[in-house]
This record gives sequence, structure tokens and C-alpha cells, in this order.
Amino acid sequence: MPPPCDRVWTHARIATMRAGVPVIEDGAVGVRGGLICYVGPAGDAPDAVEIIDCAGRWITPGLIDCHTHLVHGGDRAAEFEMRLAGASYEEIARAGGGIVSTMQATREASEDALVASALPRLDALMAEGVTTVEVKSGYGLDLENEAKMLRAARRLGEARPVSVATTFLGAHAIPPEFAGNAEGYVDLLIERVLPAVAPLADAVDGFCEGIGFSPAQIGRLFAAARQLGLPVKLHAEQLSNLHGAELAARHGALSADHLEHLDEAGVAAMARAGTVAVLLPGAFYFMRDSKAPPVDALRRAGVHMALATDCNPGTSPLTSLLLAMNMGATLFRLTVGECLAGVTREAARALGLLDRVGTVEVGKSCDLAIWDIERPAELVYRMGYNPLHARIWRGR
Repeated sequence: MPPPCDRVWTHARIATMRAGVPVIEDGAVGVRGGLICYVGPAGDAPDAVEIIDCAGRWITPGLIDCHTHLVHGGDRAAEFEMRLAGASYEEIARAGGGIVSTMQATREASEDALVASALPRLDALMAEGVTTVEVKSGYGLDLENEAKMLRAARRLGEARPVSVATTFLGAHAIPPEFAGNAEGYVDLLIERVLPAVAPLADAVDGFCEGIGFSPAQIGRLFAAARQLGLPVKLHAEQLSNLHGAELAARHGALSADHLEHLDEAGVAAMARAGTVAVLLPGAFYFMRDSKAPPVDALRRAGVHMALATDCNPGTSPLTSLLLAMNMGATLFRLTVGECLAGVTREAARALGLLDRVGTVEVGKSCDLAIWDIERPAELVYRMGYNPLHARIWRGR
């Protein structure tokens, strides 16, 4: 009879991140066929083909970055200089910068070039223990280029040992060819683009803002997405309060993201719907914002909170989920436990993947991060330091 496990990591301190489950102080994790087959005391661990002694290191679930724009052409360093000189996000966007400038660079780039430029950003995330990453489109803004972006995102998961969740974000900005005709662009998305790209997307997102799309327009898009069987999520309440979070909740959204201007009605709606609040401190920091998301209200209402990098060229060129945790604690006053849950269990929930990843428990994918730390708080406390010892994806 072969051993019951392919391999076992033993003599580890395991933060399973299962709600209410304490740390396993001298624990072991076993894998068979890429799935976790044992979590428990090291002394009770089953036999395995390979046994790896962790020598007291910590094991957490592999980290999950649940909101990124990894695939894009060009950069916006020049706009960074403009912002330092006093220009606002809205002023830059209305002057032809912002998302539209990245759109032009993305349209000009080949699919191969998009993959090649995104891989170093992905590698930086993986080097810190990320095993699942969400990647949005939204810089193509037409059928050909949105599909190109989604194909490039899927190829990242073929080029690297990482799980990629793709999100269609065609409603990210109004392209120049539809200037002054947002309704016509939304019609195009619903009638032509969304049905064509649906096989490449795991979810649909939108940007609900005065410089983006109205709640009514997003509502139309979400209804079309749900008819195609795609879950939805929303950039909401980042720059103003258009009650996007309430809209997202009405459509059963997986998440509402940013949320700096979220009000009590939005918090209550998210709590009722089980919509996850994805907090993005990198954008808050980079844009020098002063209004933080209402973390206390979210906490009191029992809204699940995730953290992500929002890696993008214009407002959060961040490729460190560890730094995002430190920012979440320092800028938004999240606890260590909330930060760790936010990049594991709650990030998985925000992607609709909690049945597969996000915690260390039997039956889930064996995605682990093994850390050279004395306590989990070190993962949140340090800045610019990476204590990752090993990254395990699907048991390898």
C-alpha cells in the first residue's frame, strides 16, 4: 500500500485562518493529489512519500490578491509627477490622462507584450507567498482589446504556478470614440462585448463614479452579467458616494471595492447581502486621500473585509501584498488578525473561491506559505522585508 500522503510538512505552527480555530502549535499538513488531506498535530500525521521538517516555522494559507490590474500597457509615471504638482485625479482624467492614456498603450501592445510586461509584477507578488491572484481587464475598452487583455491574464496562469481569476472590467472608462455617449457604450458592452468575452471571464466589474458610470448604467450591465451566469463586483464609493455599494448588494455582488465614501446605508446593504468589502490602502496612500473607509462601521455590521494591492499603473503601482497589510493596519486601523484574514480567507470569499482556497483545511487546494517568523504579527509589522521561506501551490 502506498503512503496515504504525497508529502507532509511537519513541526510547524499553523495559522489555518479558519474562523474560530486556534493556532496548531506543533502541527502538520499533508497533501495528496494537490489537495490537503491532513491538518492536525504533528504526532498524528499520516505517512508520506516525502516528509519536510518545518523546524518550527509558521504556515499560513497561500496569500490571495483579490483586486489587481496586472495586465496593461505602458506606465503613468508622468501623471505621478502631475499629481505631485497638485493636479487631481479628475483633472488628469479629464485632460486625457488616467485610464484613457493606459487604454492607448494597451491597445497598441500585442498580447505577447502584455503577458511579458505583467510577468515581473506577478513574480513580485508570488515572491511574497501569493498563490491566487485576480486580474481585471478594463484598459482595452473595445471587444478586440478587452478580449486580448483577458487572454493575456489567463496566460499568466499558464506561465507561472499560480491560480488566476479573471474579471471583465469593460465599464472602467468611456473610450474616446464614445465621448459624450456613455449610454451607447454601455449598449455595446451589453450587446456585443460581454457575450463575446464571457468564456474568458470569471466575474464582471464596473467603475461607478461621476467620471465613470452611473448606478443605472452599472445596473444594466450587472443584469446582463447575471443572465450569463457571471458573478459581479464593483468599484464603489472611492471618490464620491453614488450608493454603488447598495447597488452591488442588490445584485448579490461578491464584493464592493475601495469604499472610502461608503455610508451607513451601504454598510447595512453589504451586511445583508454578504458582499465583501475589499479595502485598497495602496490607492488611498498613493492618491494622498484623507477619507478612510468606515472600518469601524463595517466591523460592527459584521461585513467581511478583504485587503488587496489594487496593482495598477495610475493610482496604486503596488506589487507587495505584505506592504498592503501594513498599510491596512497603519492607515485603516485594521487589526493583525483582520489583515491576515483579509489576504487569505476573506480575499478568497471576495472571489467566490472560499470553497477551494483561503484556509488550511482538508479538501482544499494545498496552497501554503511557510514563513521564517516568530509570530504572525511580523507579516503586518515589517515594511520592505520578506520573510517567506517557501511557497506551495497545489502541493508543490
